[in-house]
Amino acid sequence: MWYEEDNQLVRHFSFRDFKEAFRFMTKVAELAEELDHHPWWSNVYSDLTIKLSTHSAGNRVTDKDRDMAEKIDLILEQFRDQ
Repeated sequence: MWYEEDNQLVRHFSFRDFKEAFRFMTKVAELAEELDHHPWWSNVYSDLTIKLSTHSAGNRVTDKDRDMAEKIDLILEQFRDQ
């Protein structure tokens, strides 16, 4: 689940392996380009952390971040259904 920490929405993800994590990241990257809203993320093997905040709003959480978090959750649901 997403939680707020240090003015960011944060979520940790775990996948079966690096390839699966990277496929998910690719889908999120496509969303980020579409929304012109790019996350901070860190990936080590099968673990991924995404942090969202709006730079133009003083690096704080806005509706833009909450919307993106919801869309990332939908990607995860579709991804896990494959």
